[in-house]
Amino acid sequence: MHPLFKQPYNGINNHLVQLMSYFLAIFLLFTSVVNCSKENPTLQDSTKITVLPSHSLQWQETKLSSSPQPILLPKIDTQDSTLEEACIIVDISEQKLSLYQSCKLLKGKLVENNFILSYPVSTSKYGIGNQARSNKTPLGLHRIEQKIGANVPAGMIFKSRQSTGKIAEINQADAGDLVTTRIMWLKGLEPNKNQGAGIDSYQRYIYIHGTVEENKIGQPASHGCIRMNNRDVIDLFKQVKEGTLVDIREKLQL
Repeated sequence: MHPLFKQPYNGINNHLVQLMSYFLAIFLLFTSVVNCSKENPTLQDSTKITVLPSHSLQWQETKLSSSPQPILLPKIDTQDSTLEEACIIVDISEQKLSLYQSCKLLKGKLVENNFILSYPVSTSKYGIGNQARSNKTPLGLHRIEQKIGANVPAGMIFKSRQSTGKIAEINQADAGDLVTTRIMWLKGLEPNKNQGAGIDSYQRYIYIHGTVEENKIGQPASHGCIRMNNRDVIDLFKQVKEGTLVDIREKLQL
């Protein structure tokens, strides 16, 4: 062959050899992928996703064999500071208010269980009674009908259940029967005893409330309501709700 044609011919041969090498490498790579897929069918299933039609109203479960199971988190109780079945027992003979965690009504009587804690209180200096304008503390089953003053500062003075914007000077001489800090307005639940015309605890404005006369807590000194230390009434207020039962007793039955 003439020398002029020898060099181009060799270049073409080299180029063809390179192209064949590339095609062979691609073919071997494709064959290995296909074989791997056949030997491991789970790899094919792991990418299957159920596609929902646009008009579907329900979610369908997507099957991903390699996905972890969902973790269910417990619900958070945003009211865990409020005792849902709590009740209050007021013992006039001991001048004491006790909070119980578990309570129920049995044949019209309040049965308390799981004692939590007690607070000293002050009931009426005029004694026990249910008559309007008697200034006496009524007996019997009540419930907290309304809670007032949740966000006011300790010592806030209320007038007709409205904040006056004035802070009381605790144990001030001759301060009178001031209502301070928190109010839990009681409604009588027993007709002819603390509910009804002339004897109605709610219409008599019988409260559990804070007082300016903390130095008289532990002895009868109120005008019919149940007085508490201001710090204690804030603590009690947080733990009960509207509807919590309150039983005012002359003496706690053991």
